[in-house]
Amino acid sequence: MSVTAWSLVRFAHVLAAMAWVGGQLLLSGIVMPVVRAELAPQVRGPVIHRTARRFAWLANVILLPVLLVTGLALAWHRGVTFGSFDDPGYGRLLGVKLVLVVASVALAAVHGIIAARSPKRARPLALVGVGASVAIVVFATALVP
Repeated sequence: MSVTAWSLVRFAHVLAAMAWVGGQLLLSGIVMPVVRAELAPQVRGPVIHRTARRFAWLANVILLPVLLVTGLALAWHRGVTFGSFDDPGYGRLLGVKLVLVVASVALAAVHGIIAARSPKRARPLALVGVGASVAIVVFATALVP
């Protein structure tokens, strides 16, 4: 077995997905609960804002573009067409994964907008977004040949 260009493309895709989903899980499951419990409200807000902006920059400038480019390349390499989404098995699984990807990115964007105005109202969106991201991983693992 050898490392090919396509295995490197897949590696970049998986690494970016790990950072996207792992970052969401780390922030929502560990960082945010500790910040809420340990920091005074006047300190908490700026810390949460800076943390969220930093993760958003990483996601929007690096992770999502890498996921888009490598995902399209892998689909092209596999011969996926729009008609493939009607095919049972791989095509339908990929279609569900892509719907979840769009939902996850949209939820993250709406969460970012709402969180700036009303953090408490944004929490449910964050949880649903993390759930969508974890579901993406479930479907992605089913796609691996």
